[in-house]
Amino acid sequence: MSDAPVIGPAMTKSGTLMRVEGLKRYFDVSPPLLNRWFEGRPRQILKAVDDATFDVERGKTLSLVGESGCGKSTVARCLVGLHKPTGGKIEFDDIVVTASGTDHFAQVRHRMQMIFQDPFASLNPRWRVFNIVAEPIRAFGLIDAGVALTRRVHELLDLVGLTAEDGKKYPHEFSGGQRQRISIARALASNPEFLICDEPTSALDVSVQAQILNLMRDLQDEFGLTYLFISHDLSVVYHMSDSVGVMYLGRIVEIRSAAEFFAGPLHPYSQLLLETIPSLENIGVARAPLAGEVPNPLSPPTGCAFHPRCPFANDRCRSERPSLREVNGGLAACHGVEENRISETQQL
Repeated sequence: MSDAPVIGPAMTKSGTLMRVEGLKRYFDVSPPLLNRWFEGRPRQILKAVDDATFDVERGKTLSLVGESGCGKSTVARCLVGLHKPTGGKIEFDDIVVTASGTDHFAQVRHRMQMIFQDPFASLNPRWRVFNIVAEPIRAFGLIDAGVALTRRVHELLDLVGLTAEDGKKYPHEFSGGQRQRISIARALASNPEFLICDEPTSALDVSVQAQILNLMRDLQDEFGLTYLFISHDLSVVYHMSDSVGVMYLGRIVEIRSAAEFFAGPLHPYSQLLLETIPSLENIGVARAPLAGEVPNPLSPPTGCAFHPRCPFANDRCRSERPSLREVNGGLAACHGVEENRISETQQL
């Protein structure tokens, strides 16, 4: 086998790299059969992701945001094959990876990798760092063992700000930020084009977060990487994103360019999320909390799932579920936006 470069050449093509259409992932959370039989209870199905549709452009970053439990991480795990989708289609670089009756993840698995949230749990504590980084190379048969493999691992460690000597150590000998650098090196080992970053800095201190985010931006600029970035921290999303997708109870309710989203979101839920960002301009200004709580995902509301908490809801919102529609260059699933009852400058 040839001595492969550290990472594949920067992408020169443009257009969509990842296309997701109608993605569904349901979980059966029912009690055991005998319990249901004696108690007369039906099966319970949790719709963790329900009809998610979005595109990720080459060399760009799409961020998925939303409260904990809205389905962001489930989407990520479906895209890399850790969860088998219940329905929908995933297409990667014009290859239908999964759809009804098809499963072609093996063809593209080495071209997409995932960086997990917790650097303390995602690294094998019994392995030295060298073996952790080398494992994807061995698994995909990219480089024969020997001098070439050693050189490749050392290049990857250097790329993320570590040294060749660090390869001899175990994960517990590193700080949280250094462990996440190891995770990034491991993700880059298979020459991926597409990285799914599942809240990669949420377990780190703020100062370390900035270092990791800057490293990821530098790697993206140098190698033309494409990111799906998952976070609930909008300040991080602002720093990383080209476009933003907002999820609520398993559904995407808005997709818009990052500049337009932060200038004035369309969906009332997006406006609520943006209200959580501290601002020097609003010091001392009282913020009225939005009424209500997130509904039970096992029995979501009829119509628009956000309508019990939305001050703009009407009868149509309570009975008819909105679909994503093009609005002002973006997409929004909101009857109020469609009917011009809610403007992007209107505040909750």
